[in-house]
Amino acid sequence: MLFSDKDLQQIKSHGLDINNINQQIKNFNRGFPFVDIVKPAVSNDGVLLCDDKDIEKFIQIYDAYAKTHKIVKFVPASGAATRMFKDLFDFASSGNMNATTEKTINNFDKFAFYDEIKPNNSDIIDGILNKYGNMPKGLIPFHKYKNITKTPVEEHLTEGAKYATSNNIVYIHFTVSPEHRQNFSELLNRIVPFYESEYGVKYDISMSEQKKSTDTIAVNLDNTPFRNTDGSLLFRPAGHGALIENLNDIDSDLIFIKNIDNVSCYYSDTVKYKKLLAGILVSVQSKVFDLIHKIDAGDTDVETVHNFITNEIGIKLNSMLSMSEYKDILNRPLRVCGVVKNSGEPGGGPFWVRDRNGKISLQIVESSQIAPESKDIMQKSEYFNPVDLVCGTKDYKGNKFDLTKYIDENTGFISEKSKNGKTLRAMERPGLWNGAMANWNTILVSVPASTFSPVKVLTDLLKDAHQVK
Repeated sequence: MLFSDKDLQQIKSHGLDINNINQQIKNFNRGFPFVDIVKPAVSNDGVLLCDDKDIEKFIQIYDAYAKTHKIVKFVPASGAATRMFKDLFDFASSGNMNATTEKTINNFDKFAFYDEIKPNNSDIIDGILNKYGNMPKGLIPFHKYKNITKTPVEEHLTEGAKYATSNNIVYIHFTVSPEHRQNFSELLNRIVPFYESEYGVKYDISMSEQKKSTDTIAVNLDNTPFRNTDGSLLFRPAGHGALIENLNDIDSDLIFIKNIDNVSCYYSDTVKYKKLLAGILVSVQSKVFDLIHKIDAGDTDVETVHNFITNEIGIKLNSMLSMSEYKDILNRPLRVCGVVKNSGEPGGGPFWVRDRNGKISLQIVESSQIAPESKDIMQKSEYFNPVDLVCGTKDYKGNKFDLTKYIDENTGFISEKSKNGKTLRAMERPGLWNGAMANWNTILVSVPASTFSPVKVLTDLLKDAHQVK
């Protein structure tokens, strides 16, 4: 592919190089292979079930750990609320009533932003869209309590005080879009003193933006570079998988990850099961570190290590390996993922996956990564992925892993979009919790549906999890 000097300068200024771009165009030409799923991860075969005694034990382990280690809550918050208001925008442009709009009008007084809009605007839908239609979800009032309303940002501050405190400090990192960063800063400057007083903690809040160097080039339908009307190349954000770069910049002993819109008015189960996941991570990580030290000291045998890898971190090997190979498997980032029982149609979620070398491991897989001939396996899935992760990103010597070394670059998504009335092909990097973490060690834990209450469309705010009783 030939690029002009002007193209090369644009590529360089974007933080990319020509090798990146050529590889991306190769990916457009060949596509991404489907994931080789073996079977779903189910209860007691990939997914850990914990009884009350287990939960109490692991919570105690985490509470003790949090007193002496740094904990960070990582919240992807850059998403705009476009999808959340899509049906309302459709109604506003067409005049055709749809179920979401009708439900919104009929239940308007139940929304947290009711008082902000109703006195000023007799047209409910116009009022909502004018005030919130172009806002990120994190800044929209979700919940109405007796005396205050809370945005998702505020709910994450509340959650952080309840389960992510270390040495009386709550570290929270939000990934935000550049155009809304100032709005996030203004909200935080206004509310942090209140929440510090309310919970008796100090907040250390940071923000970052998705890096331009993670963007991908857009192409025409024939996979030649798509150009803007001025002849320049078009680069697009590469999806949430690009946030692995932001996560990689976090220096912490333990990191919670939870999407901005997955909040609730009710915290008890959220706190309980977040601490459970963290306690499991701390417990398993301690065993991993101990075993690696024994490998270094020559104080263990191949069979013991092989059995630990098979039974504790869900990796099935097709042959015995050397000690150095076992150590390489053990000495990787570790994540513990909460998974929720399917309540509707099965889709993407946790599966046993076979890699190119025959190794079978636990992975989070999106439905678009599954081949049509494997859809019958997908239909048997018992759990789905609610993006509820706890991460250990340091090695047994206390050094931070370079998370970019554990990405499966052979995963990704290609879709058709449009710009200036022209159709283009766009590519997303491997998703944060699938391809970007494909070479992490993974533990899956069953958690209740009460810990999962995302707001994908506006009327999700009418569900019990978002209505204060």
